[in-house]
Amino acid sequence: MSAVQAPLAFVYDRCASRDLRTRRELEMRMVGCHASADREGWVLAGGPWLDRGADALSTHRPQLSALLDSMQAEAGRREVLCLVHDWGRLATDTTHRLILQQRIIEAGGWSATTFGESDRHSIRAVLVGRQS
Repeated sequence: MSAVQAPLAFVYDRCASRDLRTRRELEMRMVGCHASADREGWVLAGGPWLDRGADALSTHRPQLSALLDSMQAEAGRREVLCLVHDWGRLATDTTHRLILQQRIIEAGGWSATTFGESDRHSIRAVLVGRQS
């Protein structure tokens, strides 16, 4: 009998500003993500994946796309998730955030925040309903 592997957490964030205060905030969010993964018993995938500057504000997110490629490659082997400090780290606009969460689901994963929020069950339930 094989043991179940702990979920693999892919940490994502974005940062448009380059000022020192913003970099410190980013570092604190990363510490929070690592502590959250540790608390939940999740294994951290490489990374983190960080979109910076203009990429952090656009709909095209190169680092998020790279994260999704890596996530999809692992999804067949174990449970995978995208871990963010809060939902605003994906996007502040709700519609855009939901589109990005859908991309994460399409890559075989789910999303969670360091505050214990997750789409693990709610979005999957909606998708299962669509497949029926």
